[in-house]
Amino acid sequence: MHIVRLIAAVALLTTVAIVSVSAQQAKPGATAPPSATPQAAVAVPDSKMAMIYSDLFLDPKTGIARFNSLLGTLNREFQPRQTELQALQTKINALSKEIDDTQSVADPNAIRQKRDQLAQLNTDLKRKSEDAEASYTKRRQDIFLPLQQDIAKALEAFAKARGITVIVDGSQVPVVYAADSMDITRAFINEFNSKNPATASVPQP
Repeated sequence: MHIVRLIAAVALLTTVAIVSVSAQQAKPGATAPPSATPQAAVAVPDSKMAMIYSDLFLDPKTGIARFNSLLGTLNREFQPRQTELQALQTKINALSKEIDDTQSVADPNAIRQKRDQLAQLNTDLKRKSEDAEASYTKRRQDIFLPLQQDIAKALEAFAKARGITVIVDGSQVPVVYAADSMDITRAFINEFNSKNPATASVPQP
């Protein structure tokens, strides 16, 4: 199991990053015209489009502060397992080297026993790695789900307060060109951080 920033980052982006957000709402009492009725002209609603780059949410210095705080908490929780796995891998490497270095001169029975021991160690490492990876994935989801929900709600509120009807995530959708004035990433991050301190509580396991 590799406890790295990328794992949680990918999870956050693929779940939270909003490709488009529509703030348009139907007017009370309005009804859709029958589809069979020909229309001489179609009213096109006014719209205001903005760009956001959700990968910048993950920047350790200028991104969303709660993300890096939660990631640090997650990795600290799993550091003992990471250390155990690394120690087991070191033991496997040492035993494998010992077998290679002595198999031509050592007693065959002793070499066979060491190979059996090596096979058991590899089995243990595989099982423990799979268990740790599964636990890490579940805990990551538990920790980051509240943040994902808060970001989605905050982004919707941010858009509605500014009359933005569509937000395109440039980190997820290829964009040929967008004026700098359309980029709301920094403004959103600053507002979110001001309202959501990095010290927010973490869900208990």
